[in-house]
Amino acid sequence: MLHSKNNQPYIEGVALDDIIKTHVTPFYVYSQKTISKTYNELQNALNAEIFYAVKANSNQAIIKLMHSLGAGADVVSVGELKRALSAGVESQKIIFEGVGKSLEDILFAIEKNIRLINIESLEELYQISSIATSINKKVNVGIRLNPNIESKTLDQISTGKKTDKFGISIDELENIVSSFKQTSSLNLIGISCHIGSQIYNMNVFEKIFNVMKNAAHKILQEGISIQYLDLGGGIGVQYMPTDPILNLKDLKKLIASNFSNVPYAISFEPGRYLIAKAGYLITKIVTTKQNGGVNYLITDAGMNTLIRPSLYNATHKIEAINCLSNMKTEYTIAGPICESSDVLVKNMVLPQQNRGDYLIIHDAGAYGAVMASNYNSRGLPTEILVNDSSFAVIYKPQTIEENIDQDIIPSWFDSN
Repeated sequence: MLHSKNNQPYIEGVALDDIIKTHVTPFYVYSQKTISKTYNELQNALNAEIFYAVKANSNQAIIKLMHSLGAGADVVSVGELKRALSAGVESQKIIFEGVGKSLEDILFAIEKNIRLINIESLEELYQISSIATSINKKVNVGIRLNPNIESKTLDQISTGKKTDKFGISIDELENIVSSFKQTSSLNLIGISCHIGSQIYNMNVFEKIFNVMKNAAHKILQEGISIQYLDLGGGIGVQYMPTDPILNLKDLKKLIASNFSNVPYAISFEPGRYLIAKAGYLITKIVTTKQNGGVNYLITDAGMNTLIRPSLYNATHKIEAINCLSNMKTEYTIAGPICESSDVLVKNMVLPQQNRGDYLIIHDAGAYGAVMASNYNSRGLPTEILVNDSSFAVIYKPQTIEENIDQDIIPSWFDSN
């Protein structure tokens, strides 16, 4: 929804300059229309229940928008569970995953009567069973299976290989089902998987579908009538023109050919795909410099604001607002953080830029603000949602002074 009008950038019906005039950079801005359009297109292709992966962007306004479109919530911590509930998501529209659930987390989820807790280890099965027994309650659970499928993506975002920490090995299915049969406090109603992010290859999805369908069949043969089969997320997003595009029509055909006549409901848990392209990070150039023949633009947004380039070597399209110069220059755009890895992009050609000019970092709606930090005692970014010709702040960060006030100096220093 970013477009030009009178040579000025607009997001939906709002001039970006109007936001810049009233809010300090760096800040994130999201397009509500883009989110709605993307969700509806994906819902049409999947023709299945969608649980929004809250980890991609956990702002309550975003969760509430997803819920208003029909999505449930896929959460991986008790904090995300509390956010989803606070945003108005009904308990029965929430599924709880994650490899590190504490006993307190599990008890909270049980008390809130969410749809199900996905078990990620045999030990966790026993923990949930013990808690359920102690409060005399039968708890709905699922199994997160690790199907040992290579997602053909970055190792840092791969979650479905045998050696990854997530889920229970598909080879242990018989043992895990046997363990369920030995407990009377758990009700196995579903299975799930998620093998990673940025999957473009349709053959990978075909493998996932086959493995999970076979796993469901084996469980049904054991006399356990599962109600849900969750096929995860991971649908690839095109960040750069050289990235491939996953064809949703082909995915729709593949789903229909595999799950037209099954005795359970299928669901998906996308996050990045729903929100990434709806978000932009706006940053200001604080200085320009040249070192060793490299033309640097130093911006007020860095790895503390958007960590993906430093963490994953990810590349985002960056666009200059000031395009008046006819002279093109190759820049390395780097942040203000005292780390050599704080580089947003190398060798990007832009019209000549100056201190005080602004840049737009594209496709920053997912794993952007949600992964920001106060490193170097810098402030977190403001978040703004645009809806047609209106915009509103949906996250107002603490000032640095407020953040500093959270520190507690022990009393014994006062005696020195």
